[in-house]
Amino acid sequence: MRKLKYWIRRNFGFSQGEVNGFLVLIGAMVLLTAAPLLFKWFTKPETGTFESSLSDKQLLDSLVAQLEAKQPERKGGREIYRVPVALQPFNPNHLSEEQWQGLGMPNYMAKRILNFRNKVGDFTYKAQLGTIYGLPDSVFQKLYPYIQLPEARPDRNSRTQGIAGSPRTAPNPNWASSPRPRERFILAPFNINTADTTALKQIKGIGSKLSARIVKYRDGLGGFHSMAQVQEVFGLPPTAVDSLQKYTFVPKANTLQQLSLNQVSADQLKAHPYISSNVARAIVAYREQHGAFRQVEDIRQIKIVTQELFEKISPYLVL
Repeated sequence: MRKLKYWIRRNFGFSQGEVNGFLVLIGAMVLLTAAPLLFKWFTKPETGTFESSLSDKQLLDSLVAQLEAKQPERKGGREIYRVPVALQPFNPNHLSEEQWQGLGMPNYMAKRILNFRNKVGDFTYKAQLGTIYGLPDSVFQKLYPYIQLPEARPDRNSRTQGIAGSPRTAPNPNWASSPRPRERFILAPFNINTADTTALKQIKGIGSKLSARIVKYRDGLGGFHSMAQVQEVFGLPPTAVDSLQKYTFVPKANTLQQLSLNQVSADQLKAHPYISSNVARAIVAYREQHGAFRQVEDIRQIKIVTQELFEKISPYLVL
């Protein structure tokens, strides 16, 4: 080692300390180069490890398969209907929620069918089941030949007799090759101020996010007093606005949630989408300085309340 240090000092002109540092650096580089080989050597699997890991993998795969079998299969975020291969004739008016799930319906669809039956009444013919919102046409076509209801809509006289007297319809062997009647869904216009997200999602182009935004903005306003206000909903495309104006309406006898000018606080005022913090503080300050408002038009005495702003907020204000 002394000869090596002497040789390095003589050829490279290093001091004694530099020679020691040079040797330490060389040693570290050698160790780092050999580290992967040493690690592989010391971690060499023992006999039977491969078989053990393979057995563990098979056990995990089995557990995953069992869990997936218990969970509803999804595609694109939506549950896939699992219609049994061996179907039996059934009357949709006699099935419980569990029995609908046994036919492959997700939990929410089974509840939707029961809600339809409770509100509208019993199904009177086969195609009526296909009008349930959200029921895929492919699933309906599979169930169609096993539904124990008349093919066509019964007339008024036969409808008054009830479903109990309806003849049992045998499955049609040619159902797959012949088109099945399904009524065209016609959406009747409804009140936008009382509609929930489920009703709004029936309109083409309006999904869960847009329907939630519409309801949130409407409730923040205290209700729409004009259909033109739907254009103010954030992210609502023009096509959706046109559809809303086609399928929804604001009734003439419309009741809005109004704010009392002589009792409301600044925090309550600024919570309204049309009223900023500055306007809210100015209204309360004017009331404290000049006394109670005698009429809603008195807020026009406040400089920052423009005519345009007054026309927007006046329907939502009361003494």
